[in-house]
Amino acid sequence: MPVRIKKLIGVVVLLALVVVYAVFATAFASLRLANSPGWVHLVYFLVTGLFWIVPAMFVINWMQREPKRRS
Repeated sequence: MPVRIKKLIGVVVLLALVVVYAVFATAFASLRLANSPGWVHLVYFLVTGLFWIVPAMFVINWMQREPKRRS
């Protein structure tokens, strides 16, 4: 697959990942953490704010890989 196409697909996947992840993380927080103290909210959003990096790392790694050479 050409590098430009891989990067285009990767950018679209990353944007979709961030949007979907943010919606689910915020919806979960508003449903489950509504009556929790402020420090619970802080810890939750710190953890979930960093956790999206894990799947994004795999997408970025895939985007940066060199295309396989055909023999």
